[in-house]
Amino acid sequence: MVKLRLKRCGRKQRATYRIVAIDVRSRREGRDLRKVGFYDPIKNQTDLNVPAIIYFLEKGAQPTGIVHDISKKAEVFKELGVDKIK
Repeated sequence: MVKLRLKRCGRKQRATYRIVAIDVRSRREGRDLRKVGFYDPIKNQTDLNVPAIIYFLEKGAQPTGIVHDISKKAEVFKELGVDKIK
C-alpha cells in the first residue's frame, strides 16, 4: 500500500519536510517512490505538485493526517472532485 506522508529534511531544530509517495513498510527516511511536495512549518510555506498528488490518490494512495490537512488547504480535493479522502 502506498501512502502520502512527510519525510524529514533540514537541520537540527529547523526541520523541513518533503511530501512523498512511499510504501507503508518503509521507514520515514526510507526510499520514496516520488517527491510530490514540500512543507516548511516554521515559515508556513507549501509547494505541491498537484497533478502528481491527484495521480497517486486516484491509484489508491492514502494521505496521512497532516498531508491530508495540507492538501485540503491547497484545495487538491476540489480538483479531484472529492470532499474527503480516508
